[in-house]
Amino acid sequence: MKRGIGQLTNSILSLFLKSNCPLCDRATDAELCQYCQRQLQRCQLKHPSQFWQGELPVFVWGHYGGVLKRAIAALKYENHTQLARPLGFWLGEAWLNSTAAQQRKKLTVIPIPIHPSKRQQRGFNQAELLAKSFCQFTGYQYQPHGLERVRETEAQFGLSAKERSQNLTEAFAVGKRFGKRSHHSPVLILDDIYTTGATARSATEVLRQQGIAVYGILAIASSKQGR
Repeated sequence: MKRGIGQLTNSILSLFLKSNCPLCDRATDAELCQYCQRQLQRCQLKHPSQFWQGELPVFVWGHYGGVLKRAIAALKYENHTQLARPLGFWLGEAWLNSTAAQQRKKLTVIPIPIHPSKRQQRGFNQAELLAKSFCQFTGYQYQPHGLERVRETEAQFGLSAKERSQNLTEAFAVGKRFGKRSHHSPVLILDDIYTTGATARSATEVLRQQGIAVYGILAIASSKQGR
């Protein structure tokens, strides 16, 4: 009898503890239902390292479209911060399986910052959440204050490549505590979306001016055509 009551209690508790999937509203006891998780994992690029070349190499987990675009929007604008955990873990898993990761064992991860006014409005910085999850998976050093957004800028969406670059002029500064350190391991800059690269280049330039080596850029998604 006691066992029956216990099983009933556990069933009732599990029912109430279940939440809804932020992408399809199905009941789930994880960040995502199994269906949406499978759909998202299909968005992963076959060759995430294909843009890892040139002076500023980029490592991208997936193509910015479909369910991945929807997931990033849900994270950023609908307060579904729990989505940062699986996305950051999947990026970390793909990264550790790459030759780029094997060439450097000690790295510091810096998320692209947002302006304090936008942070106050949104309540969080999605790049910070993604970077934290990525570092939990990889074991890399997480440095959320490596960069600061010192000038409020227009939204990059809809701007031309030249306008994007001008929009980000003097928008970043090296974090005060981070900049005072005499020794830094090479840096990976992490953002949610990589488009023209204007944001990444602006952040990289600021760090390199302070003598901080930037190993490359990490992004969950990119609109660049990939394989």
